[in-house]
Amino acid sequence: MGSLSTPQLMREPLKTGKSIAHLEYVDVTPIIGREYPTAKLKDMLQAPNANEQLRDLAITICERGVVFFRAPQDDLSVEEQKYITDMLGKLTGRPAENGLHVHPLYNDPNNIPMADGTTDKHIYVINSEAAKKLYATMKNRPGAGSEPRDLGREWHSDSLFENCPSDFSFLRMQDTPPAGGDTLWVSGYELYDRLSPPFQKFLETLTATCAQPVFKSACEAGGYDVMSPRGSPLNKDYEFSPSHPVIRTHPVTGWKSLFAGVGLHVSRINDVYSHEDAIIRDYVLRLITRNHDCVARMHWTRGACAIWSNICTLHAATPDTHLVDGIRTGVRASGIGEVPYLDPLSTGRREALGMPRV
Repeated sequence: MGSLSTPQLMREPLKTGKSIAHLEYVDVTPIIGREYPTAKLKDMLQAPNANEQLRDLAITICERGVVFFRAPQDDLSVEEQKYITDMLGKLTGRPAENGLHVHPLYNDPNNIPMADGTTDKHIYVINSEAAKKLYATMKNRPGAGSEPRDLGREWHSDSLFENCPSDFSFLRMQDTPPAGGDTLWVSGYELYDRLSPPFQKFLETLTATCAQPVFKSACEAGGYDVMSPRGSPLNKDYEFSPSHPVIRTHPVTGWKSLFAGVGLHVSRINDVYSHEDAIIRDYVLRLITRNHDCVARMHWTRGACAIWSNICTLHAATPDTHLVDGIRTGVRASGIGEVPYLDPLSTGRREALGMPRV
């Protein structure tokens, strides 16, 4: 009598080696984040085992959610920043046809150049003043009204409006005020693990529409074409309304993460009534606000970097730099991963690591 085969995950999880074990680090919290206070990414690129180090860095990011490099990375060129972002995905199994994301509104004249005066279709310049002009046609744009701003809308993962959203994002801060402008990341792994088992099972049945109509309205208002394709053959034209699973499996770790349940790019939870949609999204936001031990916070300093996995984190910038002198400016590159999926054989992070549920 033949033996039955053991069911396997859709992708075998990757494990870190020891190639970056020599780097000094401190975990930001027990749950999310790791900071490297002295490491230089340039040294990693120049090492004889550069690919091995980048692969281990990528897996570490997928496990910890986000990593910070505190020492100024001024010796790193934009091309090297793009290369690192691209290789993090390539070395961990991203689809071969995918690469770096292209911002849909790259052709908009309100896109400001980098510090050297040049532009690059694979680099998005983060600048709060420029963003107000770039997204002027956004309906109910955060901060546009006279009421206090609802910062719950700021939470998002990058390129969720694409059929293939971003896997890794790499932000390097070029200029920053002495105070304000912090970025927060929350662990999607831990948000999933904070759900009761029946609610986990329920959310696993749901998808969310992640529509972002501002790109079409901005192109029409500005009289220019949207960029296409955008890092994947599947990210093309005005296709900015995909349905993604609310709970997603991380292809690198094999852990479940709360992925498309709330925030800037989630327009509705599918197949439920409108009041149920509001209840679910409000509950997910409440999970974030009542569990601040799931959050890592980056106070930016000039030249510091953050690299994160969009598959297992949401992030939000703190819009308070208008209260101080100085402009917050950074350059970000993002890779494009696979079409999101939920593997029914995957587990939560706590279960995979043998940790208690509470």
